Amino acid sequence: MATSKTTNTYNRQNWEDAEFPILCQTCLGDNPYIRMTKERYGKECKICSRPFTVFRWCPGARMRFKKTEVCQTCSRLKNVCQTCLLDLEYGLPIQVRDAALRIKDDLPRSDVNKEFYIQNMDKELGKIDATTPAGAVGKSQAASDLLMKLARTSPYYKRNRPHICSFWVKGECKRGEECPYRHEKPTDPDDPLADQNIKDRYYGINDPVAEKLMRRASAMPKLEPPEDKSITTLYVGNLGDKLTEKELRDHFYQYGEIRSITLVARQQCAFIQFTLRTAAEQAAERTFNKLILGGRRLTIKWGRSQARQPSASRGDGVDQMIEELEPVPGLPGTLPLPPTELQNNFFNLGDTSDSSTAVPSAVPPPVVPPPMPPPMLIPPPMPRPPPGIRPPGPPPFFFPPHMRPPMRPPPGIRPPPFTLSQPPLFPPGTAPALPQLPPNPAPLVPPGTLSTPTIKPGVIHYPSQDPSRLGTAQGVAKTKAWTGDD
Repeated sequence: MATSKTTNTYNRQNWEDAEFPILCQTCLGDNPYIRMTKERYGKECKICSRPFTVFRWCPGARMRFKKTEVCQTCSRLKNVCQTCLLDLEYGLPIQVRDAALRIKDDLPRSDVNKEFYIQNMDKELGKIDATTPAGAVGKSQAASDLLMKLARTSPYYKRNRPHICSFWVKGECKRGEECPYRHEKPTDPDDPLADQNIKDRYYGINDPVAEKLMRRASAMPKLEPPEDKSITTLYVGNLGDKLTEKELRDHFYQYGEIRSITLVARQQCAFIQFTLRTAAEQAAERTFNKLILGGRRLTIKWGRSQARQPSASRGDGVDQMIEELEPVPGLPGTLPLPPTELQNNFFNLGDTSDSSTAVPSAVPPPVVPPPMPPPMLIPPPMPRPPPGIRPPGPPPFFFPPHMRPPMRPPPGIRPPPFTLSQPPLFPPGTAPALPQLPPNPAPLVPPGTLSTPTIKPGVIHYPSQDPSRLGTAQGVAKTKAWTGDD
């Protein structure tokens, strides 16, 4: 307990005792099942210095533990989260929101005045719903264009990452991957974002994050209407899967009469065409970087003209379908026509006209396409027979008499051997005489003159005939016994 019960007894009844904190989606984390600890009168509020109930939890894996920093009374006065002190509706700093809504902060700064002001606000907050914003924020219901441009529509969970390990920066961290802190290079200490004060953020003064967002808003591009006044179509992107055509029509109908809405589900976009150009310009101005439907920020752009303007026809009677572009400087121009004496040369032998009187034509004759073949007639499909009746098969095939196969003999009777009868090629007595081959020529070597050479024992004509080359003792012994050597 931060403050003893014997001190500040007259204001102890105003100490906060809550059952659940006021937090944004980013601080709660992406895990819907979290374990949260509760400590009654655990710490003093960093704004009003009153003891309040402190909640502590871990948003998710590899995240740092977070806790509430201000009491719920101070949180409801500014409609901010108890931990990050960002607006609960737009996710922006208090300075940006107050500048966009033109809210003047009248919260006292001195201790006595601040304590008296908080006591009076507690009584007023008890009379209204706990889910509605109080103070000057609840009175300003009109939305601002700046807030719609800078509003964060999805949670930013990187804000819950652990702090940078100071030992790793010094090169002395010995935990390695088990270290619960981040091993990253720290930011520049001279960066204004590295020095933030919670009281300055709450009161909306000297907030470096707010100043950065304001500079970003001033540098945002604007959607300029096209010069073509016939364009009355807007492109709407980033629709998602749940947004329907009816929701788009209900929202854009307030700007003017809608002629048609074309929804492209595959590309998650739509094309909205208005009947008047003024209605399209008004819708584009009020929805560019501001429109949020179904929790998604929609992309608004001007559509392109689908109708081409008819171009002037050329002198040859052919319409120019391609847009004329300006010539590129430095490129050669159009080549001149060849002289008349070269027009009827080797490459133009088919031209029978006189070359001296032929006039060159700049446009080739039109090519007549070949006639299209007649369409192929496809017979209608056969009707399906009723169930239970088998459709008729193809008609039976009968062999002609001269192609019928032989009949199979009855069992037990062996068929006669099959003989192939073929008529002779030549009738008897008309066969031509075959040429007679000459007799065998006389041999070049007389018979008996060749004799088979005999190998004498102990004489080796080739190295392969030497048995001792086999490398065995048995072969050497046989060789000695054969040659008679000791």
